[in-house]
Amino acid sequence: MFGYFYFDWTVLLILPALIISVWAQVKVSSTYSKYSKVMTSKGVCGSDAARAILDANGLHYVKIERVRGHLTDHFDPKANVIRLSDSVYDSYSTAAVGVAAHEAGHAVQYAQDYSPIKLRAAIIPATRYGSMLAMPLFFIGMIMATPALMYLGIILYSAVAIFQLVTLPVEFNASARALKALSSSYTLSEDELKGAKKVLSAAAMTYVAALLTSLLTLLRLLLLAGGRSNRR
Repeated sequence: MFGYFYFDWTVLLILPALIISVWAQVKVSSTYSKYSKVMTSKGVCGSDAARAILDANGLHYVKIERVRGHLTDHFDPKANVIRLSDSVYDSYSTAAVGVAAHEAGHAVQYAQDYSPIKLRAAIIPATRYGSMLAMPLFFIGMIMATPALMYLGIILYSAVAIFQLVTLPVEFNASARALKALSSSYTLSEDELKGAKKVLSAAAMTYVAALLTSLLTLLRLLLLAGGRSNRR
């Protein structure tokens, strides 16, 4: 029985996604490392760039804080705070400026009621419970031969896939806003802008990989549930 759970052919479905996920993480690290050595010609650091974009959009109330870690940058909409990691906050590299501008892009999305980011925020609770309960319920359903539990697990996991799907336009749009702002304000030169774009494009691939992983995992669960039902 346990061999069926862990060594069935459906495991092969998620291997491509795992490979792409690893590649995406390596790509992000290598690209960021490369452009973290390219300094901005105008002497603008990450926090400066984020502040300029916020102020240009009337978001003077949004604070910028330093947070520990490497690439732990994020925007907290509840606190109206952009938190920039140690490697971004006061770094004058084109990579840091690109990442900081991206987070400012998220703040602008919230301020302008950008629909996808509002939708993503709304389904976060369902995603949180879905990610915690989906797999346990599914495999308990398999062990107990209870299709209802298996499909309940699948429904809960679907929330994770939907979250990843909604995340894509949110992240791509934030990057587009960031690059447009950096270009229109002449914060970065044309060559520096290309470097920032490569960093943000590499980061976007991690979200593509996450979506692919969730979709293939969902397909695997459906196949397992269907196969289990056919053997009854």
